[in-house]
Amino acid sequence: MNRHSKTHTAVPSHPGALGPGRLVLVVGPSGAGKDTLLKGARAACAYDPAVVFPRRVVTRPMSDAEDHDSIEAAAFERAASEGAYALWWQAHGNSYGISVTIDQEIRAGRTVVCNVSRTVVEGARRRYGFVTVVEITAPEQMLQSRLTSRQRGSDGDIARRLERSAQVGPLFSPDIIIRNVGRPDGGIRRLIRAIRTSTRIARRRRDTLKLPAEA
Repeated sequence: MNRHSKTHTAVPSHPGALGPGRLVLVVGPSGAGKDTLLKGARAACAYDPAVVFPRRVVTRPMSDAEDHDSIEAAAFERAASEGAYALWWQAHGNSYGISVTIDQEIRAGRTVVCNVSRTVVEGARRRYGFVTVVEITAPEQMLQSRLTSRQRGSDGDIARRLERSAQVGPLFSPDIIIRNVGRPDGGIRRLIRAIRTSTRIARRRRDTLKLPAEA
């Protein structure tokens, strides 16, 4: 199967779904190296105003391992109940959210790149008209080795994280799969290619609708 096939979809997945911008969801099991590839892609797109990388909101302390905003659990629940998050989920004892402000970016025709849980993919495909799902993966032995070596206290029980990843995997079908083994350069290039392809499509739709380049 051609894993790039849905990247070129020009028809919204659901009537009335948000567009014309494109949502690129980066998913994958713990230890797959999503943060590393996203860091490289973010640097490559730093001067492109048509590409947005929103920070996640997480109910755990900030750390060097991940670029996110920290929030107390009670404050997160209150914000979620008030509609502050476009996408949110719970995993490994923490809550994670993506601000609802991404809706404005999508309406403006931009490409929004998010690191999310695989459990929210189907909901995102219903909410947004143009979604590309990029799964970052690696062999299980490599996942375990990476989780062990990063020594992040919030990871908790590594065996349980790997077990959850195996359970979540069958819940969705990715559009692009990147096997992140060896040096990350190749994976970064593939992720950048997926983002730039999505951006070109979003720009064409924006131009068709005569939306301003900057909103």
